[in-house]
Amino acid sequence: MTQLLHIDSSVLGPNSVSRQVSAAIVARLRQITPGLEVTYRDVAAEPLSHLSGTHIAIAHGAPVEDAAVQVDVAAGQAVLEEFLRADIVVIGAPMYNFSIPSQLKAWIDRIMVPGKTFQYGAGGPEGLAGDKRVIVAVSRGGYYGDAPMTALEHLETYLRGVFGFIGVTALEFIAADGIMIGPEQRDKAVATALRTAGDLAA
Repeated sequence: MTQLLHIDSSVLGPNSVSRQVSAAIVARLRQITPGLEVTYRDVAAEPLSHLSGTHIAIAHGAPVEDAAVQVDVAAGQAVLEEFLRADIVVIGAPMYNFSIPSQLKAWIDRIMVPGKTFQYGAGGPEGLAGDKRVIVAVSRGGYYGDAPMTALEHLETYLRGVFGFIGVTALEFIAADGIMIGPEQRDKAVATALRTAGDLAA
């Protein structure tokens, strides 16, 4: 059975473009993937806490004594296990202030774990999650393909770096760009992204 992990991170709920596109991607994959099992996590509705010194200490063997911290550590472990179990990961990633939502960053911090998704060896870092297909539904208010705006694009570039670091080579982006330019451009961008999602191959 193929395991799909669906992550949404927009704080805009039903008004979110990235949620609309990520849902279309998952719907398409359900169509074309027999026996697909989907796990859904909304990191905006149920955010993970951001990393702290306590988290780092625990990662290096410190005891977990506080009950609230125990719950948080268990949540982080559950997130990591969901990711490791997944064959396909679909992420809704809107651009906020030129980068990803902080809630998505908190999720990423829980899956970037030495010995689980990457390791360091004599030749440097080695990704351990290269067997996954990752599809990212991106929404951006403006256009970032040309200078000087390219210097401010820290969403796709960051995610390419993160997933490349842990070994993912099957990485795809479906983008709805310019959605804040005006209603006509928003509709056009969403329609194009949804059409691309609907054409995804297995």
